[in-house]
Amino acid sequence: MKSLIVAAALLVVCTAIPIHAADESKTEVQERLQSAAATLHELSATPDKGIPEEVYNGAKCIAVVPKMLKGGFILGGKHGRGVASCRLANGTWSAPAFFSISGGSWGLQAGVEDVDLVMMFMTPEGAQHLMQNKFQIGGSISGAAGPVGRHASAGVDWKLDTQILTYSRAKGLFAGIDLEGSWIEHDNDSTKALYGKDVTTTAALTGEVPVPMEARGFIAEVARLRTEAEAR
Repeated sequence: MKSLIVAAALLVVCTAIPIHAADESKTEVQERLQSAAATLHELSATPDKGIPEEVYNGAKCIAVVPKMLKGGFILGGKHGRGVASCRLANGTWSAPAFFSISGGSWGLQAGVEDVDLVMMFMTPEGAQHLMQNKFQIGGSISGAAGPVGRHASAGVDWKLDTQILTYSRAKGLFAGIDLEGSWIEHDNDSTKALYGKDVTTTAALTGEVPVPMEARGFIAEVARLRTEAEAR
């Protein structure tokens, strides 16, 4: 009986989380960049329920996964494709790097829903992990659900030792989310679709390649949020 339950759970997760084609179109990547920019813009419209200014000001890199799919029945699963940018030494933001995120957790999670995911990489060590081809949150890098609101509470040690602060939005509700156990991996399909070749994550996030025209809207939104947070 237990085997049947697990098999049924895996079937639900597999049908809920689509397998992407090997070759992704440039149009799909552009749409993801636009969705990521829209997610950040919408969060800034509700500052009292969004990411605190102190978090924006301290972030070394910002990553967004628009429409991460969560699904499960007894066995939960997560999968999504995202885009990231890091702050360069001259104060500008890097060209986008693409990644996929996947993972699972045991627990009663009935149903399937799209979740917008935002990850704030708060330390140089966290940024270095983002430049790797693959790493696990909760393994060699620490992650925690981030504080929410216009300002981070002074009584919360949100910036002590935590390398990634993670947030999610589903059905209009925004909150911190625990992504421990999730794997983040370089997405070479999306990279090739936008750049025409497999640019490494390090090359993109350290400013070795210019920002493509198709990504300027996303990068401009990241820069705007940081600038507004610093001005307050």
